[in-house]
Amino acid sequence: MVLINYLLMCLIFGTTFLAIKLGIDAGAPPFFSAGLRFLAAGGILLSYMVARRKASFSLLLRKEMLLTGAALTFGVFATLYWAEQYLSSGIAAILSATAPLMILLLQAFLTRQRLSLSSVIGCLLGTVGIVLLLLPGITVSFSKLWVLGCAAVLLGQVFYSAGTVYSRRVVQQFRDESPIALNAAQMIYGGSLLLILSLFTEKVDFTVMFTPHAVLPLLYLIVFGSMTGHTIFYWLIAKTNPVFPSTWLYISPLIALCVGAILYGEPISLVSGLGGFTIIVGIIVINLDNLKVRAVQMRR
Repeated sequence: MVLINYLLMCLIFGTTFLAIKLGIDAGAPPFFSAGLRFLAAGGILLSYMVARRKASFSLLLRKEMLLTGAALTFGVFATLYWAEQYLSSGIAAILSATAPLMILLLQAFLTRQRLSLSSVIGCLLGTVGIVLLLLPGITVSFSKLWVLGCAAVLLGQVFYSAGTVYSRRVVQQFRDESPIALNAAQMIYGGSLLLILSLFTEKVDFTVMFTPHAVLPLLYLIVFGSMTGHTIFYWLIAKTNPVFPSTWLYISPLIALCVGAILYGEPISLVSGLGGFTIIVGIIVINLDNLKVRAVQMRR
């Protein structure tokens, strides 16, 4: 069951980038559709946990949930949804895979610790991969919005790294609460902030929102992308360890790249493909020490 759920989680997370792209291309406003997704998913999950007496709505009164939601949901997905107006889903997914690199650099900055040799090599590989990934779009068909879209996804990963580092402290503070409930609460806040942003920046055409091309991707993202995928993630953490489920970051972007090319005809140049592969290798090298430790622990 662990292997089946792990593969299912990787497949779900890998296809969410294309689902976002499909909804946006159908005319769904990025901030509104993102806010609706996370507010609905978070509300359903938290209500379910409260009904089972495994959580309380009082979680929503804690500022920690607001701050986590502002970083992990609002900051990450406001930039991603906006960027996918101008980027292919595969490029957006590969750029999102830089999250562990951002987390490593932020932790090194906060703790003033020197990076290990493998971490330095991984960072260099990741940087080279980003350059290779972006090179064709800059040199062959330069577009200012395309470059801004790439920058927005990378900015979103800065939010993700800050939110991840902060949420680790929050999880320790709320160790008696279910991680699923904590995630649901932060999604509610993140979704609400996205809807507020939409209110001031977008004009929502509800006739477009309720077309099948816009509704079906949104439902997929609510049910599978936000509810099922994250529930499996926390189930895997409980059954294995915190590192193993996080390795979806090495697999799902490549799935997204392939799914976008096969199902939606998104172009992949040889240089971009090499860049994506280099980024993934860099992320693996960065986490090599942790992966070795966990592998030894699991053998015992």
